[in-house]
Amino acid sequence: MSPTAQDRSGTPVASSGQELIYGCMGLGGSWSAEPYSSVHVDEAAAALEAALDAGITLFDHADIYRSGKSEAVFGEVLASTPGLREKIRLQTKCGIRLGEQGLQTHYDLSRDGIFERVNGSLKRLKTDYVDVLLLHRPDPLADPAEVASAVGQLMREGKVRQVGVSNMSGPQIEALQDHLETPVVANQLEMSLLKRAWLESTVLVNHAEGLDHSFPHGTVEFCGQHGITLQAYGALARGHYSGAPPESPTPAEAATAVLVAEMAAARGTTVEAVLLGWLMRHPARIAPVIGSANPDRIRACAGAARVAAEMTRAQWYRLWVTARGSNIP
Repeated sequence: MSPTAQDRSGTPVASSGQELIYGCMGLGGSWSAEPYSSVHVDEAAAALEAALDAGITLFDHADIYRSGKSEAVFGEVLASTPGLREKIRLQTKCGIRLGEQGLQTHYDLSRDGIFERVNGSLKRLKTDYVDVLLLHRPDPLADPAEVASAVGQLMREGKVRQVGVSNMSGPQIEALQDHLETPVVANQLEMSLLKRAWLESTVLVNHAEGLDHSFPHGTVEFCGQHGITLQAYGALARGHYSGAPPESPTPAEAATAVLVAEMAAARGTTVEAVLLGWLMRHPARIAPVIGSANPDRIRACAGAARVAAEMTRAQWYRLWVTARGSNIP
C-alpha cells in the first residue's frame, strides 16, 4: 500500500512498497450504450467490498470501460457510502476513443480531449479529483508539450494529483517526461504468467526467438531506474490457469494450470495468490491489477504478497519454464 493508505477504520497503514490494485473494467454491465441498472450498482458494491476485504485501496478505471458505465456505477457506490472516498484512491485513464467519427478506435491526447475526458470521468465517479490520471495509449499525433500543459492545468485545478501512462515504452515515457513538471508515477502494461513478453525480452537478447516478442526491451529497467511503478493488467492470466481455462488448452497451459494448483495446495492458499505472487516476486516490484468482478475470486487474491515472499527462485523459474513450454536459453 502507499504511505497514505488507510485501513477500513480510517487508521493509516504502513506502506509495503507493493500492492494489489482492483481493476474496474468488469463493472457496469455490457459495453453497449444500454443504461446500467441497480443490479450493476449492487455488483459494483460487492466487488468493492471484496477488494477492501483483500486489503486493496487503489481502484483502476478508464473513461471507455463499459462505455463509461464502470465509472458511473462506482460513482453511485461512492455517493451512497459516506467517508469511503477518503479511504481509497482512484485512478482513471483517458486517450482512447471508441466508435466516434466513423472510426472503430482512435487515440486522442489533445489538450481539449484530455480536459473533456477527465471532466467526464469526474462527473461519473462523483468525485472532485482522481489520485492518478493515466494516459491510456501513445497517440502518434500528440504534442508532448500540449499533453504536459493539459496535465499541469488539471493538477493546478486539483482535479488530478499524479500522472502515469499505460502501454508505453521507456523512450516514450522519457520523451513525455521531458515536458512534464511532475514525475510519471506508473506505467500500466499487460504482464502475467501467460503474457510474458516483458520477461522473455530480458533473456532473449541475441537470440532469434527474441524476434517473436514485441515488448520493447529495457522498458522494465527504465521504469525501475526512474521510480515508475509497473502496474500489471491481465495479471490473473485471463483465467487460463484458473477461473476460466480455454476449452482446448495447449500442453503448456494444461501443465501450468496443474502446477499452479499444486503450489497453491502445498501452501494452503489459492491459485490466484500463486499467480499474483509470481509477478510480485520479480524485483521490479510489480503491482498486479485484478480484473475479476467475482467477489470470491477478488478475496482469493489477498495472500499474494505472502506467496511472493515465500516463493523460492527455483519455484519461480519452474512456473516460468512450464508456462513457456520449453527451457530458457
